[in-house]
Amino acid sequence: MTADATKILLSESEMPRRWYNIVPDLPSPPPPPLHPGTLQPVGPDDLAPLFPMALIEQEVTAERYVDIPDEVQEVYRLWRPSPLYRAHRLEKALGTPAKIFYKYEGVSPAGSHKPNTAVPQAYYNAAAGVRRLTTETGAGQWGTALAFASAQFGLECEIWQVRASYDQKPYRKIMIETFGGTIHPSPSELTEAGRRVLAADPDSPGSLGIAISEAVEVAAQHADTNYALGSVLNHVLLHQTVIGEEAIAQLAKVGATPDVIVGCTGGGSNFAGLAFPFLREKLAGTMNPVIRAVEPASCPSLTQGKYAYDFGDTAGMTPLMKMHTLGHDFIPDPIHAGGLRYHGMSPLISHVYELGLIEAVAKNQKECFEAGVTFARSEGIIPAPEPTHALAACIEEALRCKESGEEKVILTALCGHGHLDLAAYGRYLAGDMVDHELSADAVAAAMAGLPKVPA
Repeated sequence: MTADATKILLSESEMPRRWYNIVPDLPSPPPPPLHPGTLQPVGPDDLAPLFPMALIEQEVTAERYVDIPDEVQEVYRLWRPSPLYRAHRLEKALGTPAKIFYKYEGVSPAGSHKPNTAVPQAYYNAAAGVRRLTTETGAGQWGTALAFASAQFGLECEIWQVRASYDQKPYRKIMIETFGGTIHPSPSELTEAGRRVLAADPDSPGSLGIAISEAVEVAAQHADTNYALGSVLNHVLLHQTVIGEEAIAQLAKVGATPDVIVGCTGGGSNFAGLAFPFLREKLAGTMNPVIRAVEPASCPSLTQGKYAYDFGDTAGMTPLMKMHTLGHDFIPDPIHAGGLRYHGMSPLISHVYELGLIEAVAKNQKECFEAGVTFARSEGIIPAPEPTHALAACIEEALRCKESGEEKVILTALCGHGHLDLAAYGRYLAGDMVDHELSADAVAAAMAGLPKVPA
């Protein structure tokens, strides 16, 4: 098989058997999460009300690899290994000498990369005797994935979806309910956190920070209920590394080594899942790709946020995490890429960014949807709004290659399809989509609420 191949597959026997933990390979460890009351590093007992011990251990493990349980692998086999494609038609449409590859995660039952962590989270909770999981979701990919995963292991699943996305994407609600989940728009009247937001702003579009507060509040009140998070935390990024591990094996089959790796970032799990195994190889000196994170211009935590300790939720119920943040009070504009509307970036990705191992850019949504349409018309897959950010940066890089004549190898993760996002494409095609200018005053106001943590 050569790099001219269009679809590069792995057999089930070649599916990764271990998740990869990048922490032991970094030049320095990331700062620990802190207890908001004592400002001391959190311990297992602090996390036990929300997570099973197996996930807590993965959150803090110093082991380079973690075995994937057989029960998780069995469910993974419904769609894994996922295909890697060479985007020949996109290359032709752009007239670029670059070789563009994309790892397609839209083949999962939920249509995105999110089941890669939803399945193990549901498995470990069920093994610990938990009856119900609560969570938040933005665009709905994570909520759909957790509802699916909960059904595989006999768990109930209750989800708070950011109001802006709940209204924009009604079929997500139906999909979640079909898998057996219960879903509420957030902010809601069901929690103290939601009621507090609605009292201040009855028309609040919501945010992932608010939805997290609601889900955490309910989980903390019931002994048989745990909380599950779809991005940001170390164990979530760990589970997603099956993406990058498979991509390494697939590129090896066609003798290709990436020069540029591009991924969209909101909380960071999709980006880390693709990039971290390649970053391992870069740190080991076996390859030297540029690794580029792409975020929305209306929620640019890496490119405009502050690297500081902050809450992961709006109500201040989570531990304090050192991350690039726009402030936990920041409510992004209701862009269509709801999965990227999070005020903070994964602490682990933030740390890697601070170490200078990756770079970041921000894109406006009209440019991203233009890239999504270009991709759909050439490659035949309608991307979810989130990965259109990565596609916009891929196209930008490919056009630079066109100007310079460089034959770079560009790799990205197409982390989900846009079949339930057609209303957003409709707005773009009708010329009704607008780019939201980030208000400096809004960021400054949210930054003013950052917790006071001594240096």
